[in-house]
Amino acid sequence: CFLSLQKREISNFDYLMYLNTLAGRSYNDYMQYPVFPWVLADYHSETLNLTDPHTFRDLSKPMGAQTVERKHKFIQRFKEVEKSEDLSAQCHYCTHYSSAIIVASYLVRMEPFTQTFCSLQGGSFDVADRMFHSVKSTWESASRDNMSDVRELTPEFFYLPEFLTNANHFELGCMQDGTVLGDVQLPPWADGDPHKFILLHRQALESDYVSAHLHRWIDLIFGHKQHGSAAVEAVNTYHPYFYGDKMDLNNIKDPLIKSTILGFISNFGQIPKQV
Repeated sequence: CFLSLQKREISNFDYLMYLNTLAGRSYNDYMQYPVFPWVLADYHSETLNLTDPHTFRDLSKPMGAQTVERKHKFIQRFKEVEKSEDLSAQCHYCTHYSSAIIVASYLVRMEPFTQTFCSLQGGSFDVADRMFHSVKSTWESASRDNMSDVRELTPEFFYLPEFLTNANHFELGCMQDGTVLGDVQLPPWADGDPHKFILLHRQALESDYVSAHLHRWIDLIFGHKQHGSAAVEAVNTYHPYFYGDKMDLNNIKDPLIKSTILGFISNFGQIPKQV
């Protein structure tokens, strides 16, 4: 399959779906939903230049290391926390890049994700300012501004314009600045058109730049930089509970601790199986 990718016999999208499947990710499991990368860093230009390297996200670094300042903050966190058996175990990130709530929040404008999101939120929508409402602001949060946000994307960002519109007219609330939530706010280069956004976003995924660098992101998510010393060096370590397949739950006798770990994985995400 990798040789087919090199020869351009399959698309980057298909290859990523293949890797997700190998790693146990599935559309049928919100806790292990297929994970896709942010590929762009330009959500402000009037036109999208796919020949300019500055248009793209640095695929060699996880979302927590997209800026030098942010990277140093997470490295400092890692150094300050002593290795332990509790919830403050040593890691760079205590939140995950893919979880049930992240998936449902992205797709909240479509059923059955609407009901799933409300169920995970205790029966109602979240505070409007925390809802997914803008591609640009979500990128800025995940790549720069919010230390508890390192989320990546879902496959729908590359083929499904419908998730960007509030066609069902859900009352999603009103933000503090008075903005009523409806359709997702798109970058200027999309001209307010969800179909154009998906078209250009998919072209970005299949671009020469991404094709030349995608393997670096794959190393972080599915490969050798997923855990161990290589992950530490890449600023890519997550809370030990996220590595569910490396924990022997059968040897944990305390039912409370076992329940806590399972709940942690269910709510906050799980690292894909290494492929």
